[in-house]
Amino acid sequence: MLGETALQTLLFVFEGVGVVAFALSGALAAVRKRLDVVGVVVIAFLTAMAGGTVRDVLLDRSPLFWVEHEYWLWVIIAIGVGSAIILRSRHFEPTSRAIQWPDALGLGVFAAAGTQIALDMDSSPLIATLMGVISAVTGGILRDVMLNDLPWVVASFQLYAILAFGGGLLVWGIGAVGGSPQLAVTVGALSITLARVASIAFNWTLPNWRKDDHTGTIQLPR
Repeated sequence: MLGETALQTLLFVFEGVGVVAFALSGALAAVRKRLDVVGVVVIAFLTAMAGGTVRDVLLDRSPLFWVEHEYWLWVIIAIGVGSAIILRSRHFEPTSRAIQWPDALGLGVFAAAGTQIALDMDSSPLIATLMGVISAVTGGILRDVMLNDLPWVVASFQLYAILAFGGGLLVWGIGAVGGSPQLAVTVGALSITLARVASIAFNWTLPNWRKDDHTGTIQLPR
């Protein structure tokens, strides 16, 4: 019972960190697009909550995590309004790279927590891992669609969703060899976040397409 309480506390903390991180990345992206304060709050909300909501619906888990803990809505509103006011008053232009730093933290904690939540509901390793990926990437995809951008999660060759998938498998693997769920979630979240930070810092990407200057055809790089 004590271990279960500790796990639920850890998952709650991780989801809270993920909400704040994704809300901040969404707010920065919305400010970059010059949306008004309502638009900034809406984008922050969608970025932070969409992934966990889709996960909970697919797992038939109720109430939804943000309905059960509605104070996160106030946190998101505060982040959205604060970002719009502060960045506008300071005439600060958030860059695409600046948006990726809090997003990396959200990716790690949401992917690991989402995977463990699904495992706790007796999902198979593959389904649980996919639930972690859905938790981590859906908000970013919806954010980009709402901002009329091609979702870079699936179109920029960034190491992103693949890190969430690998980290989810790591969460399951640690549990499968006898590690505690708390250890699995913590190691998984740290591994995903650090790998994402490294990929941003060193510009690691998936193999890209290249254009042949002579034929005009698109070929995979060798």
